[in-house]
Amino acid sequence: MNRKHLSVALIALLLAFVPVNSAVTKYAADAAHSNVGFSIPILGGLSHVRGKFSDFTVEIVYDDKDVTKSTVNAVIKAATIDTGIERRDAHLRNADFFDVEKFPEITFRSSRIEKKGKDFIAHGTFTMHGVSKEIALPFTINGVSKDEKTGKTTLGATARTSVNRKDYGVNFSRPDNPTFLGDVVEIELNVITRAASPEGATPAAATSSPAQ
Repeated sequence: MNRKHLSVALIALLLAFVPVNSAVTKYAADAAHSNVGFSIPILGGLSHVRGKFSDFTVEIVYDDKDVTKSTVNAVIKAATIDTGIERRDAHLRNADFFDVEKFPEITFRSSRIEKKGKDFIAHGTFTMHGVSKEIALPFTINGVSKDEKTGKTTLGATARTSVNRKDYGVNFSRPDNPTFLGDVVEIELNVITRAASPEGATPAAATSSPAQ
């Protein structure tokens, strides 16, 4: 082998041990353009009370090469519940419901991500009112876009699930009408996240179409 061929072989060998750029990117929720909402039936389902939480963080570590290797962590400040009626919100903050002084945070921490068709399911631990349970959180990656000027990426995701409040020790009912308030709470997250920092290297170029 001549010197030229030897040099080429050595370069190829070195490149084989150099890690490729990671496609894993850490994203943090843009709270101003995101929403953590819920609804609960009242009067036996004749209507629904809807509300949201105004203080929350959502962190997604997103692997666009294999989304099942991604992780999701969310922390919601229970005291920031907002249903549009302050008297009702004050009641929701007390010991009848969230007991926010004793249990200030509602959290979800994923343990694994499952791909289901074009969508995904985040399996993990949901903690509310001091009770932790394993739940499945179906979600959709709405898209990942890249700002050509700044090079930063933005990811959008929507997640929906439901929980039974009584499974978490939130057992309040009205003495005069025990069936007034439903048990099953529908939860919906619409999250816009901004790239916080790449994990290991510059994130791969993203597209505006939904991830597959």
